[in-house]
Amino acid sequence: MTTGPLRIVRVANFVTPVSGGLRTALRHLGAGYRAAGHTPVLVVPGERRTAEEDEQGLVVTLPGPVLPGSGGYRLLTDRRAVAAELERLAPDRLEVSDRTTLRWTGAWARRRGVRSAMVSHESAAGLLRTWGLPGPVAGAAADRLNGRTARSYDTVICTTDWAAAEFRRLGVRNLARAPLGVDLTTLRPLPAAARAEERARYAAPEEALLVLCSRLSTEKRPEHALDALAALHAAGRPAVLAVAGTGPLRARLAARAARQGLPVHFLGHLAGRAAVARLLGCADAVLAPGPVETFGLAAMEALACGTPVVVNRGSALPELIGTAGLPAEPTGAGYAEAVRELLARPEPDRRAAARAQAERYGWPAAVAAFLTAHGAPPAAGPR
Repeated sequence: MTTGPLRIVRVANFVTPVSGGLRTALRHLGAGYRAAGHTPVLVVPGERRTAEEDEQGLVVTLPGPVLPGSGGYRLLTDRRAVAAELERLAPDRLEVSDRTTLRWTGAWARRRGVRSAMVSHESAAGLLRTWGLPGPVAGAAADRLNGRTARSYDTVICTTDWAAAEFRRLGVRNLARAPLGVDLTTLRPLPAAARAEERARYAAPEEALLVLCSRLSTEKRPEHALDALAALHAAGRPAVLAVAGTGPLRARLAARAARQGLPVHFLGHLAGRAAVARLLGCADAVLAPGPVETFGLAAMEALACGTPVVVNRGSALPELIGTAGLPAEPTGAGYAEAVRELLARPEPDRRAAARAQAERYGWPAAVAAFLTAHGAPPAAGPR
């Protein structure tokens, strides 16, 4: 392990000013690296080149085109510009959050003797299936992609055992396990009076308040939240859904809710973590239907706010939520049944269990695990 402070350059695609889990993870990891005495730099796509310092260190945006149909995601497609920026930044470590369009950076790092790592944020096979590829075709394509990724980087960082499984199946050995974390300070359970006041903005006392906090795009499966709400109403259980987030499916989902007479509040992007904490903290249950995330920060943030979660049985989340929520079959009826079972538990018990589970995943431990994966000291002192 290196004993001194390092310049850790992180490169990521699919990040926007209002994007969710990845942006949150990058911010907390950068702040943790900086607090440990290292020099973190983040390179992401944007409309134009900028360079600004914030709590996570230097953030550089390079011009990148918008990916059509993605709801605003941009990509770093100019290899020469990215390579020139990396040369200028002279990293001691390279951390990449995109296994497809940025995989060439692994070879760049190897030619220069820079230790590199790719962070697996989504299941490759799952993502390809959400884009419409049949299961066997998606699996074979994912195997080829994952094999090339593992050969391109010195380390593949997996945030859960679920994430590591698609690499272990191929016999990949250069894996490191490093969980992500959750902000346990900003995201806390609301006092009972504040919770009731916030809840009254969305639902009547006799209605169950469900929350979906997600990007509204195909791979997140947000339509399953509406399926669950419809199934609850069909079974005679009054319920309301509040949706925080935006994306290319918003108009379609809103049209469906209006057509079916479903009580859904589309809140758009919530500015500030306090607003997110209030919404998550006042819900009776949070739905996490996404099938491909390898950690699921929105669900963990709900637990930190004392709210139990219902998650996709086939995702990484059953591994993480313990008894603080329930896995469900990814159908409207499946999610509705899990919601009813969860809400049958005494409220104090389910809220206490949620917070206790979240407290197992603080950011300091996550930062230390990522630094270990980089072969970097957890506390390097001033650079």
